[in-house]
Amino acid sequence: MTFADRLLPAQGAHDPRPGLARLTPGLRRVPTLAAMLPEWRLVDRRAPADVAAVMAWGHRPSAEVAETFAARHGLPLIRVEDGFLRSVELGSRCPPLSIVIDDLGGIHYDPHRPSRLERQILQPRDGAAIARALALQQQWVEARVSKYNPVRDGLPGALRHEAARAPVLVIDQTAGDASIAGSGADATSFPRLLEAALDEHPHAPVWLKVHPDVIAGRRRGHFEALSAATSARVTLIAGDVHPPALLEVCRAVYVVSSQMGFEALLHGRPVRCFGLPFYAGWGLTEDHLPTPARRRGQPRTLADLVHAALIEHPRHLDPETGRRCEPERLIEHLALQRRMRARWPAQVQALGFSRWKRPIVQAFLQGSRVEPVRQPQQLDPARAVAVWGRRDLPGLQPGTPVLRLEDGFVRSVGLGAELVRPLSWIVDDLGLHFDASRPSRLEQLLQHHAFDEPLRRRAAILRQALIQAGLTKYNVGQGDWRRPEGARRVVLVPGQVETDASIRWGCAQVRDNAALLAAARRAEPGAWLVYKPHPDVLAGLRRGERDRVVPGRDCDEVVTTAPMHRLLDQVDAVHVMTSLAGFEALLRGREVITWGLPFYAGWGLTDDRAPPDSPALRRRQRRLQLDELVAAALILYPTYVSRRSGAFTTPERALRELIEWRDTPTTRGERLQRLRRQLRLKLLGTLARLLGR
Repeated sequence: MTFADRLLPAQGAHDPRPGLARLTPGLRRVPTLAAMLPEWRLVDRRAPADVAAVMAWGHRPSAEVAETFAARHGLPLIRVEDGFLRSVELGSRCPPLSIVIDDLGGIHYDPHRPSRLERQILQPRDGAAIARALALQQQWVEARVSKYNPVRDGLPGALRHEAARAPVLVIDQTAGDASIAGSGADATSFPRLLEAALDEHPHAPVWLKVHPDVIAGRRRGHFEALSAATSARVTLIAGDVHPPALLEVCRAVYVVSSQMGFEALLHGRPVRCFGLPFYAGWGLTEDHLPTPARRRGQPRTLADLVHAALIEHPRHLDPETGRRCEPERLIEHLALQRRMRARWPAQVQALGFSRWKRPIVQAFLQGSRVEPVRQPQQLDPARAVAVWGRRDLPGLQPGTPVLRLEDGFVRSVGLGAELVRPLSWIVDDLGLHFDASRPSRLEQLLQHHAFDEPLRRRAAILRQALIQAGLTKYNVGQGDWRRPEGARRVVLVPGQVETDASIRWGCAQVRDNAALLAAARRAEPGAWLVYKPHPDVLAGLRRGERDRVVPGRDCDEVVTTAPMHRLLDQVDAVHVMTSLAGFEALLRGREVITWGLPFYAGWGLTDDRAPPDSPALRRRQRRLQLDELVAAALILYPTYVSRRSGAFTTPERALRELIEWRDTPTTRGERLQRLRRQLRLKLLGTLARLLGR
């Protein structure tokens, strides 16, 4: 069952919705159809009494099965096709996130009969609808999206020089594409298309764009061989180039029936059509074929076209909720995927990651091809390297990009040491936030980023939402805790795993939990001192000082079961070495005393007890507002991947998923799986210690 299916009513014998028959295997393999057709009960069997209509996918050969069945039993035929804003990856790798539905028996790329889209284009619209359409067009262009969005931005080096001369763009299509014959064209239309582009623009470069499926080797195109004279003037674009990169620089676009013609209109480019796609015949394109009588004398604006094709006609799916959404939301999602996928090198070597972590690395570096490498000597010096944490890489050639991965600051419900999959990770190409010996990407953001008012407002809202939900890094603990009655000042001392790299690279004097407790006692002689061991130590997954901390001697109280947020809500101050609990305390307005150099120290928000001549403190010269710290640490720096969709997401949506995750009771199978992981990790830890001895 897919994420989409889980959010829909169960399809059973008592489902009152009418049945929609999907008779071919291809339709049954589209997992997002059920979510985009919630008014229908999808039926996979040939039982006329159980269905009210039959589904066909466009005019594909497989549609003949549906057409025959519908005609035989007198049932309506509903044609479905990919929407104009489909997905990140190509169709073979990703199910559609939008579809179009035609209940008139036609489809938008066949002008020989009326289509639902054609009727919608002809509908009158008020000012609000026009304004929305124009805003959506602008959002499309600014987001630089297309029907498919797997390719990074930018032009190949060979095209950049020609781009300054405003080339003419000619669009090929796959051989046998139903929209070619449907639009009144055929294979001979493509040579005529290219010839017209060459004749009408004798002094301009001509770019011939091959279809992505042809590039991938799955289909054939129409320009497998060009004459010598034609080849001299034509630049064949056979590699992956994102359509907006081409449309932004071209002077005109020549198409048969490709959606690229519609996208060219969105980008304000002149379009010459050698077929009759849905966007032709309205006065917006120069048309080679006669306009159908239904469209003659009825010019429409681009806003009419956009409103019909992108708002009224399609159905869009939010991959994070599994429910229908508006096109603005889907563009927002696809734009985020594009931005996040373009951050890191196209090829990355993942060094030393366990089998369990490898798919997680690929998820957080999606958009890059990730190759697992076991040993440093196997590394290709010409490609980027991803490693976990502060791992040293001796012998690495200078200039080799290194991506350091770590847990995010709002990670999961459960511990990473228990192999609980993360919702957020850090990917840092400079250093790491816990390594005070050198700058990190987070430190650079905090020192130099221009935090505008909208970003600060967004951070403030996010901070309040985190506090209200009681979320922290791991969100573990089931107990409660009450502030001691009569205590004038209560101080929390969070324990850390003493082998943690943040202590090694972020502490100069106070370097273990016992020393931290002693320092806190000296600084706060009259306070009630509460010590909370690190959850990894409590779970037996890491070595620590749990057994050496004695209430009454080292502190006044040891708290083991209460979740961190319950303590932070009630204490007056927090003493830390480098613990993230200090940052979580700042979010809640608590006084924070740092004895090490965590990322949030040195910006005027904490009482820093580290040596003032520390290189990190000398680098951190800026005074920050709390919400600027929050913006950098929770919005700009981490990477969030949705548990539901597996795609990149925002911190706000990640927060909602964390709340749902935390508040959903665990199943018996999940509890058993967790117990097996814990036992396995403890056995491995015991074995490692024995071997170490």
